[in-house]
Amino acid sequence: MKSLLQRVSSASVTVENKVVGQIGRGILVLLGLEKTDSPGDIDYHIKKLLELRIFPDEMGKMNRSVTEIQGELLIVSQFTLAASCRKGTRPSFDNAMPPDKAFRFYELYLNRLSEATTLNVQTGEFGAMMQVSLMNDGPVTFMIESV
Repeated sequence: MKSLLQRVSSASVTVENKVVGQIGRGILVLLGLEKTDSPGDIDYHIKKLLELRIFPDEMGKMNRSVTEIQGELLIVSQFTLAASCRKGTRPSFDNAMPPDKAFRFYELYLNRLSEATTLNVQTGEFGAMMQVSLMNDGPVTFMIESV
């Protein structure tokens, strides 16, 4: 499992010219699911998402979590994060979780996230062609990978 976390001042997801998810200050999460992922990976990623200190304190030092600042979360599934670009010029998606299983994992991720936080959580639309807009704050971007 891979989570690309982007600290944003705002972000939104549009599907077929309709905004389906929108947040202000918080984190945009691009979530890539891989064949070997387990429910334990979900818990690890959610803990990191909610506790990672990537927001500035009063001194400007990255010392606050999204939970501490009462930020918002926008979760977008992105299977291309599971791609390998090691060989040739065409990405390989052999490591990507199959769509039916990925949908169940994505739903499980969202359910566990809603159990773990009271923050406003918005989403994209699983499997849809989406346009993601964001104002990256910093820019500050982190890749979280399962251990």
